[in-house]
Amino acid sequence: MKRLLLSLAVILGATASASAERLWEQTPEYDTEFTLTAPVLEPKLVYSQTPAVRPELMVSMPASTMLADSYQWSWMDSKPDVKPYTVMEDLSFVGVPLFVAGIAIKGDKANFRQDYNNTHANTRLLTTFKTSIDDYTQYFGPAMTLGLKVGGVEGRSSWGRFFASAAMSYGIMAAFVNGIKYTAKEMRPDGSQANSWPSGHTATSFVGASILHKEYGLTRSPWYSVAGYGVATATGIMRILNNRHWISDVMSGAGIGIMSTELGYALGDIIFKERGLLRNDLTSTGDNPSFFAISMGMGFGLKSLSFSNADLTYGEDRTSQADDESFSVDFHTASVVDIEGAYFLNKYIGVGGRLRVRAMTAKSWSDFVENAKTDRLQLESELLEIFDATMTIPTADIKKEMGTMLSNEEYSIESDHLTEFSANVGLYFNLPITSRLSLGSKLLIGRSLTQELDINAHYQGEVKNVAYTLQYANGYADQTKNFMSLKVDEFKTAKDADGNKETYDAEWDYLTLGGNNSTNFGTGLSLTYRYKSNFSWRLFCDYDYSKKEFTFVEDPLRYLKHASPSTTEMLELVGANMDPLYYKKTKHTNYFTIGASFAVTF
Repeated sequence: MKRLLLSLAVILGATASASAERLWEQTPEYDTEFTLTAPVLEPKLVYSQTPAVRPELMVSMPASTMLADSYQWSWMDSKPDVKPYTVMEDLSFVGVPLFVAGIAIKGDKANFRQDYNNTHANTRLLTTFKTSIDDYTQYFGPAMTLGLKVGGVEGRSSWGRFFASAAMSYGIMAAFVNGIKYTAKEMRPDGSQANSWPSGHTATSFVGASILHKEYGLTRSPWYSVAGYGVATATGIMRILNNRHWISDVMSGAGIGIMSTELGYALGDIIFKERGLLRNDLTSTGDNPSFFAISMGMGFGLKSLSFSNADLTYGEDRTSQADDESFSVDFHTASVVDIEGAYFLNKYIGVGGRLRVRAMTAKSWSDFVENAKTDRLQLESELLEIFDATMTIPTADIKKEMGTMLSNEEYSIESDHLTEFSANVGLYFNLPITSRLSLGSKLLIGRSLTQELDINAHYQGEVKNVAYTLQYANGYADQTKNFMSLKVDEFKTAKDADGNKETYDAEWDYLTLGGNNSTNFGTGLSLTYRYKSNFSWRLFCDYDYSKKEFTFVEDPLRYLKHASPSTTEMLELVGANMDPLYYKKTKHTNYFTIGASFAVTF
């Protein structure tokens, strides 16, 4: 029995030894040793469903320590498959021609005399277009970028690299803008401060747009870039319409904003190299030049509109009243904004369209205000002569009565821009030069409409009554206006039923200038630099032609119809012209536009 039990023990032992040997061979290498080795903790976040070491072998660490280390390092986390950027990849140099363009037209800033020399508020011409939206839209880019990052949308950079690159971009921009502003000391168009060039709002807006472009437009969707640069362009245009900046200020500000961001991100590439990068740029292997573009440019061509008595449109019995005089309305360099796109059937020809806004600021509005005052004073002088010759009231008393007929005189600009809106469609052409450079052209046809500019007059004073007698030829009081004599019996302040002095408050369009809707034709040349597979910068020169009829209306004496209706009636009976003057002129307009576009290619 003992021998049997011993034999069974030997057999079982051999079997167990063989099983253990097989189990040992199947065990992974890191389990073959029985020594306890502490894992190496690398300073990066690694996520894996299978732990690198067995849970029972992990060294326990305080949760607060692990979270703190992970949180701090995640601000400069990188993904291993992201290709590091080089300095030249972040520099397109497109901001340079924009900045230089601003310098080139900086001299075209004839001062608004009414804003600088006149100290009385009622003689200043200030545009009534006023909005504070541009104070907020300048921050659209950074707000959009931060919102996307906080929302968990992964962009180009980690938090640490993003903040560093953005801070350097804004710092460079601030140094450029403020250094130039307080050195150049250019007066703003509204005469408020001598720090107009370059536009800080525009520079700030284009820095934010360029940051959004680099973080999300280049890496996720080109429409982020379109949104950023579209809002930045609108900000610059609002600075012009608000009468706070010239177009040269906006052009230079846009150039500084783009240059500053490219320099800020290029410095980030040098400092951080491959650290803090999460996504590569989008790539496109196609060579189709279909595009969507936002453009800003300067418009030349219509520098002046001249009118003379030959352009005067006469009303009934007005021919004899025309004065043989001429005058002109002069314009500054126009600001031009475009939205343009084309779908190419192949890499050479496509179809597309363009929406364009061209705004031309008029010069020397104070001259027209002076003309209004001159016309009014001349009328009152003629009235005084009539009253003095026919009335027994002392001249001093007549002057006193006339003095209260106008107690307040104000002028304001409802719009100081002659603005043209045009929509065109047509053929687009593309000629590749290299893989990055191409020449383009187009043939367009469309319609344009013009928004008029005008001066608004506002007069207040006392209403005057005049009593008069007309003696006609042969003693008949007919309506042939062949009167022999005029006798004024009285001129005094009108009173209501309660015996109070009657007053008037008149407001009207003293002067307007506009153009008719017309057909226009366009063409142009462009040089496109495709600095990324989906993004391009384009320099262009466009030519547009249209035949327009411009209308100039001046109504300087309207106030008298409110101040003294009976006097107006008397003057019209003796043949005086109290109606507005209408001038019309047909002009062949030839516009040239030079500018730059940011384009998304598909």
